[in-house]
Amino acid sequence: MKTLIWNSLIGISLITQLFSCKQHPKDVVSKYYNKGEFNGSVLIVKNGQIVCDTVLGFRNIEKGLKADKNTSFYIASLSKSFTATAILMLEQKGLLKPDDKASHFIALPDYAQDITVRQLLHHTSGIKDYENLFSKKGLANEEVIDWLFHLKNLDFIPDSQFKYSNSGYIILSQIIEKLSGKTYSAFINGHIISPLKMNNTYVYEPDTVIQNKAFGYNKQKKPDDYSILTTGDGGIYSTPEDLYKFDQALRNNTLISKENTALMYTPFKLSDGQISNYGFAWFLEDKHGEKTAMHTGGLNGFKALFWRDLQHNSCIIALTNQGDTFPLDHFLHDIRKTIQ
Repeated sequence: MKTLIWNSLIGISLITQLFSCKQHPKDVVSKYYNKGEFNGSVLIVKNGQIVCDTVLGFRNIEKGLKADKNTSFYIASLSKSFTATAILMLEQKGLLKPDDKASHFIALPDYAQDITVRQLLHHTSGIKDYENLFSKKGLANEEVIDWLFHLKNLDFIPDSQFKYSNSGYIILSQIIEKLSGKTYSAFINGHIISPLKMNNTYVYEPDTVIQNKAFGYNKQKKPDDYSILTTGDGGIYSTPEDLYKFDQALRNNTLISKENTALMYTPFKLSDGQISNYGFAWFLEDKHGEKTAMHTGGLNGFKALFWRDLQHNSCIIALTNQGDTFPLDHFLHDIRKTIQ
């Protein structure tokens, strides 16, 4: 009997140790900060409950200004989910359909006359990506469109493959402006940012004043700030708290209908039958019935992560202004282990 009791106690002790070994999300964030691999703001939600809401480091290293929860970070390609949402809002107003040709709304080169809004959203249009080919301080949408007119053809036959294209989302931005009669900034502010009270989110323009802005830095802590002015593919500053408001609005169908929300999270079948796990501005994963949507972003000294468990109201949002130091994939892997 004593042996049985002793064995039971050992078993309970081992189980307790196993559970106690599971790290708290904040401890993982602190580990990355202490190793010099993270400087920024993090919000982690598990089953609808905030389990980590922390800010570590500086928004301005030269001046020694610490970041806080209201510090706005450049979110780079996370902005694409705002663009996709705006397109679906216009669809709900009856102003377009996903399979409409983009050239019905704005002028495009001859080789791009037949690409559709849906193909632009899915990155299956074949439109060449400008970002790795040319970039300059102050680059604007009009210059990218002009560049596209100087090209001769698409990269590939539409829907034959997935190839990420920032240029495609700039075209979507132009469509939003044409159909709404407003600038991209005005539309996003009026239909998403203001209604959701995302008080520290801004579509960046030359005259935009962001009082509590994070400046970008490289691995050596030298200035590497955001400097281009394109919209649709990027151009937005935000905070984890504001992005969580956006997350909840998408979950609650506050901005777009249940049907369009499902469409946003639907993988696309390419012409050869292969599945592209990119919906409308979200990378999708479905493992053992667990559905997630995520997007990352990075430009100059900034890097951003927005991971969402679509079934359990859980998400991981991390924004940093020292992007070169941040091992995003490892961070996501380590944080996911703490909330599963």
